[in-house]
Amino acid sequence: MAEAHAAPAAQLAAHRDDQASKMGMWLFLFTEILLFGGLFLLYASYRAKYPQAFHAGGQALDLVLGATNTVILITSSLTVALSITALRRGQTVRCLWLLAFTVACAATFMLNKGIEWGAKFHHGLIPGSEHMARLPQGQSIFYGLYFAMTGLHGLHVVIGASVLLWVMLLIRRSKITGDDYAVLENAGLYWHIVDMVWIYLFPLFYLIA
Repeated sequence: MAEAHAAPAAQLAAHRDDQASKMGMWLFLFTEILLFGGLFLLYASYRAKYPQAFHAGGQALDLVLGATNTVILITSSLTVALSITALRRGQTVRCLWLLAFTVACAATFMLNKGIEWGAKFHHGLIPGSEHMARLPQGQSIFYGLYFAMTGLHGLHVVIGASVLLWVMLLIRRSKITGDDYAVLENAGLYWHIVDMVWIYLFPLFYLIA
């Protein structure tokens, strides 16, 4: 009877392909890069057409909040990487704390972004509003891209944090371990891409504009 139970377990282990899993994740991330890459090209084309309007729009953004969010996401990428190392070393509790800190960073990022968006809404800069329509065309396009691109990125932050919470649950249930951590590694890859996108968004809207 013991041999009958051991056989399926061994068969499942034999069919586990971490390399294929990672390759599939990279293919998915490539589609994400194409998505944001297209938006970056759209931004570049409009910025070349309305340089002064984009500069004026960028000056109205909160540089301190933008820089703070940049530090937060860079730190969160570090803690994700450290969590993988901790799990591989069998330090499950340390791994969970690092992931919890990463999720807290995501929540802080979204809180700061909500504060920044709220300030824009308070001044009538709401997508589709009459105030936005009355702005010079270049500034209207700038704020439209700002809300679209940072909003899409924010959605990815929420998705990434949700995935990390799910991974934490699997780790607590011992379904992800130091011997089988591919899911955590793939979740970490996704989080790194989310952070990398912001590294480009920050200078485009807050510095270069």
